[in-house]
Amino acid sequence: MSPGSLLGLPSLGAFDAEQLPGLRVWLCVGPTDMRRGFDRLAAQAEQVTGEDPLSGHLFVFHNHRGDKLKMLLWDRDGCVVIYKRLKEGVFKMPKVRPDQLSMNLRPSELAMLDGIDLSSVKRSKRYRRPRK
Repeated sequence: MSPGSLLGLPSLGAFDAEQLPGLRVWLCVGPTDMRRGFDRLAAQAEQVTGEDPLSGHLFVFHNHRGDKLKMLLWDRDGCVVIYKRLKEGVFKMPKVRPDQLSMNLRPSELAMLDGIDLSSVKRSKRYRRPRK
């Protein structure tokens, strides 16, 4: 048994759409001023992704150095902001086109930002049972 299962933490696969239907993760590609609060992050999320910040989707922002992340999520009756600052190193952002303002991530890819270089990760083909 893995340590994560002892704590009841989901596997990377459990983060993806089959387990959390309707959850979309939007990475705002450009750097964000980490002093921004709820309202300014919500405005940026809407401007950059074109999505409603009250939709229940998760919006992810990073600073210029790449050592801080803020995540904005609407939770039924209010916004939640999650802020993470690394003591060492940086978050490994995926490669994007120069004109790209945002990108949609799988929830498992969000989990991998924390130390895994996504540019070198190749997703293996897996069997998927056809939906009925």
